[in-house]
Amino acid sequence: MPSERYRWETLEALKGSSKGQLSYSRDWLLRGEDILEGCRSPPKLSSYSGWVLDRVISQSLQETPLSRIYLVSFHLMVLPSKVTEVEGCIWMYEEVHRLKGKEGLRQRQEQQEQVVRAVSDMASEQLKRFDELKELKQHQEYQDLQEVMEKSSREAQGQQEKLKEEHRHRAKILNLKLREAEQQRQRQEELERLRKEEEVLQLNQQIDPNYRHKDLPRIDLSGFSNRGNQICGLVSGLIRTTSERGFPTQVDVANTERALQEMRGLISSMQQAIATALEEKRKREEEEERERQKELQKQEQLKAQTPVPAQHPRGKEQKEGLQVKAEESTMQWYQQLQDASDQCVASFSGLTDCKDNQVKNIRMDLQKAASIPVSQISSIAGSQLREIFDKINNLLSGKSVQSGGRTVSVTQHPQGLDFVYYKLAEKFVKQGEEEVASHHEAAFPIAVVASGIWELHPRVGDLILAHLHKKCPYSVPFYPAFKEGTPIEEYQRILGYQVKDSKVEQQDNFLKRMSGMIRLYAAIIQLRWPYGNKQVIHPHGLGHGWRWLAQMLNMEPLSDVTATLLFDFLEVCGNALMKHYQVQFWKMLLLIREDYFHRIEAITISGQMGSLMRLKQFLEKCLQRKEIPLPKGYLPSSFWRS
Repeated sequence: MPSERYRWETLEALKGSSKGQLSYSRDWLLRGEDILEGCRSPPKLSSYSGWVLDRVISQSLQETPLSRIYLVSFHLMVLPSKVTEVEGCIWMYEEVHRLKGKEGLRQRQEQQEQVVRAVSDMASEQLKRFDELKELKQHQEYQDLQEVMEKSSREAQGQQEKLKEEHRHRAKILNLKLREAEQQRQRQEELERLRKEEEVLQLNQQIDPNYRHKDLPRIDLSGFSNRGNQICGLVSGLIRTTSERGFPTQVDVANTERALQEMRGLISSMQQAIATALEEKRKREEEEERERQKELQKQEQLKAQTPVPAQHPRGKEQKEGLQVKAEESTMQWYQQLQDASDQCVASFSGLTDCKDNQVKNIRMDLQKAASIPVSQISSIAGSQLREIFDKINNLLSGKSVQSGGRTVSVTQHPQGLDFVYYKLAEKFVKQGEEEVASHHEAAFPIAVVASGIWELHPRVGDLILAHLHKKCPYSVPFYPAFKEGTPIEEYQRILGYQVKDSKVEQQDNFLKRMSGMIRLYAAIIQLRWPYGNKQVIHPHGLGHGWRWLAQMLNMEPLSDVTATLLFDFLEVCGNALMKHYQVQFWKMLLLIREDYFHRIEAITISGQMGSLMRLKQFLEKCLQRKEIPLPKGYLPSSFWRS
């Protein structure tokens, strides 16, 4: 409104004037103070101020509520006139200003609240959008991160697989290289060991037990020969031990080296002894020459006298130690049996080499007819054992027998009988090698049938011995010597070992087979077929057992082998030998315990003491009780008749 604008302009003008600078407190009157107290010259209002007040009051009254007018009028009525007018105007001004300010404040508050609500809504909306954007961003980041992690994981897994594959490949290559290096080392050690062993065996060939230097009749090399044989026995033991393990150890190499050095020293000592003997021979010849010259001089001086040549003792020196070779007669017998076996094989070569199917079937039927009955022999006695014997006897006698549902006869082929002889003998020995080796008591039923067939068909017995001697040379007995140029594997086969793919069988299995064949042999020499002719002597009786035992004790022992075979032989037929030879047998048993046992012990290594201890306990037990017990599984002849 224009009046309000003028009023405020007037107040502003008064405020800036000298009159408007007066100090004023509306509480003076309430405190009872004079408004003009303290003023040296009381202020004076201009003539124009009245008009101003009139207009202010009139305007204020028009805009102020009725209650406020009453209050102002009451106030004005109480205060003095001039003061009341001024105070009233001022109070009205302030009141108007305050009300106006309060109204403005209220409006501002409403506006502010609206703004705050708007801002709050906007902020809430923005916060909501922000949260959504944040959540969307986090989700996107999470997906990106997950994809990155999955990609990294795939890459890491691929890298890991690649590293594993490389590692496996490298490990495989390394293992191959290590294996090749180890095999190379083992081959080198094996070659070195074989070289040393062959050298030992070759050096031993230079020491002949019956050797006498042609110019030195008094030199006896049997002592050197005996020690050389013992060294070869130790080397053979090392060969077997190494073959069982598959590769030599450092200890084996060292033992072989020591054996080689000792053999070289033995050769050197022998050569030195020969050199010494040669020097003595030279001196003796010089002395003899001088004596001869003197004698010639005497002959010239004493023409009538007959010269008497000087005599010099040249007695034989007794051999120390034992033989290393079998007796000549024994070896001749051995060779005759092998020749007979070879002739038998040659005699049926047409049957074995023929490619005709009909001949092949005949050969197969004959082999089955000879082998199956022997395989059926067991500890069961009586009629079953006699049926087996009759079946074998009928086959050898040319009669027809049933085998595998077919009728078989040796007359089906001209060479059939020789073929059956050979295969039957081979099967008997094989039963000893396998069945008796596993079941010692089986030796007796097999032996009693073999003895009866031997009695009726002597050629079968010769072939049994030939097969037995070839598979077990210790049944002769003799120890095959190593010949220069013979491969080690072939020499091991000659000794009785089984060699397959350059691998020699284990020592335990070898001894088990040798034991089975010796037990069968020991059973054969004491048993007879109970249904045979009692007037006929045993074709290969106890005399051969005594010869075998005596020959064994006259030969240098072999480590592990000799003790095992002596125990097996004595346990099976010791009782029969005791009853037949009585005092002589006990003397031989004492000889074994007091002398021969120590020879075996001297060459036995620590890992082969088991067989030696079994032999020792057997000897002590028998000598203490003065009796040799019957072997396990042995049955009297009356049993076979049941």
